[in-house]
Amino acid sequence: MWHIALLFALVIGGIYIGWFSPTEAASVGAFGAFALALAVGRIDLATFVGCLKETAATTGMIFLILIGTAVFNFFIETTMLPALLADWIVSSGLSPIAILLLILAFYVVLGCFMDSLSMILLTLPVLFPVVQALDFDVIWFGIVVLSVVEVGLITPPVGMNLFVIMASYPEVRLKSLYLGVIPFLMADMVRIALLILFPTLTLWLPSLMA
Repeated sequence: MWHIALLFALVIGGIYIGWFSPTEAASVGAFGAFALALAVGRIDLATFVGCLKETAATTGMIFLILIGTAVFNFFIETTMLPALLADWIVSSGLSPIAILLLILAFYVVLGCFMDSLSMILLTLPVLFPVVQALDFDVIWFGIVVLSVVEVGLITPPVGMNLFVIMASYPEVRLKSLYLGVIPFLMADMVRIALLILFPTLTLWLPSLMA
């Protein structure tokens, strides 16, 4: 496990020290993983070509989502849908925390059927004005939403990470994965509840880097 620990220390340590931004750290992590794979002899030409093909397919998928999102955003901006939705929710009589819980429950349901990138790109243009109208801290809301969205990656029936594990270990039954992920889902729910109850937790670690 030494190579994983080394890569983790390089990426997270580099961000913390200030060598590079989180976006740049992704590139450093990708290059570091490639270099370590070469060093330990875990990659050959066929594997490398396969990685390039998967990268091209994933990149194409992401850009198709971005193009679709741009069209969708143009539609909702033209129709003034976010402003109408924000006014309707604010005047509904529900408390801000109740509205927040409904939004998070909505993301959990979406996470059962959509990947995280699609959820964020398709919903934030509509929900962000609602959050601003409710006077929530937008950075705090972003962190909470990201936490909930990531829960979707391990939420049955379409948890992407579950299928990644199944592809790596085909002898493991999908039912076993669904049962095995329950403790992790419970831990995630506790973490999200703490972030909602104690909003200062979201910015405590970044404040140490200031």
